[in-house]
Amino acid sequence: MKIAVLGSGNGGCTLAADWALSEHEVNMFDFKEFPKNLDGIREKGGITLEGAIEGFGKIAYAGHDIEKVLEGADLVFVVGPAFSTEAFGKACKPFVKKGQIFIVCPGSCGGSMIFKKAIGKKVEDDDVIVAETSTLPYACRAIEPGRVKVFLKLRAGYHIAAQPSKYTEKVYKLLSTTLYPNIVCGKNILHTTLLNDNPVIHPAVTLMNVGLIERTQGDFYFYEEGVTPAVGRLMEAVDNERIALGKKMGIHLISVPESDFKQGYLEEADYENGYQKGEAFKGIKAQPQLDQRYMLEDVGYGLVFMSELGKQIGVETPIMDSIINIASVLLKIDFRKEKVRTMESMMLSKYSLDELNDVL
Repeated sequence: MKIAVLGSGNGGCTLAADWALSEHEVNMFDFKEFPKNLDGIREKGGITLEGAIEGFGKIAYAGHDIEKVLEGADLVFVVGPAFSTEAFGKACKPFVKKGQIFIVCPGSCGGSMIFKKAIGKKVEDDDVIVAETSTLPYACRAIEPGRVKVFLKLRAGYHIAAQPSKYTEKVYKLLSTTLYPNIVCGKNILHTTLLNDNPVIHPAVTLMNVGLIERTQGDFYFYEEGVTPAVGRLMEAVDNERIALGKKMGIHLISVPESDFKQGYLEEADYENGYQKGEAFKGIKAQPQLDQRYMLEDVGYGLVFMSELGKQIGVETPIMDSIINIASVLLKIDFRKEKVRTMESMMLSKYSLDELNDVL
């Protein structure tokens, strides 16, 4: 197949190289503001993966011409942080063709709907398929441009959903019969959205360690030292609200530590010990300041969305609301007022609970 990868960060490079190692033609795009990784890939002719995946993946093209990357692509992967999804969609809009398949990886709370809106499509449009994964299928970190250390390729516990969901099975078959045999079909894109672990973990740990972050500029281990029994209890309280949202939607969700255990991140499915002692979380330093994705993305794009979903379908989220309010004060950002990721921004605010299940 011909694979297009939009995004040249850790995840984008790993995904691109993995598909290339499986003898698919891979073309990569990123914006001119981010030339470093693409320059390194062009110089080397591809990307070297080390660790859980080994080998050199040849990249056919790595550059800033999105029309060239999209032309004839069987699958288009949109790989980046939540704030990049809309920008990638707008860049794609002039070149989108009927029948194309786009996969936002990961969805980071409804990224598929943000992308669909950015390419000029309505909720009910089905001339293109826009899907999302619940998480990135890899734990990885770039060592240098064109070289990535892969700590883990998820063994289970991650999902795919398309919008409209009648196409989920089609996208699932393309992924499960190629690189991701352990991927599972989600009920719809709200299922994959509610499987986003990061809003449960990162804001709770950050807020409970805010003094230490500011005093040391992040000179401590985020999980090993930052997660204590009380921090674990706060994570669990947030998680319980996420699970309640799923239940109201008719979606069965397991706890975040159970999910991370299934994926291979944890040796123990426990809020405290799992993250404090888990091998995959050792040696990870805290963020140097509060103004960072653990708050900007996981509160602004994650918790705000879940809270707004709760209001729409009748589920109270007092713990999430408290974290949003405190984070807004600490960062001097009104996360609710920004509305970067809400049911409204996802074109879903006008639907009742029953209608949501039908339209998705």
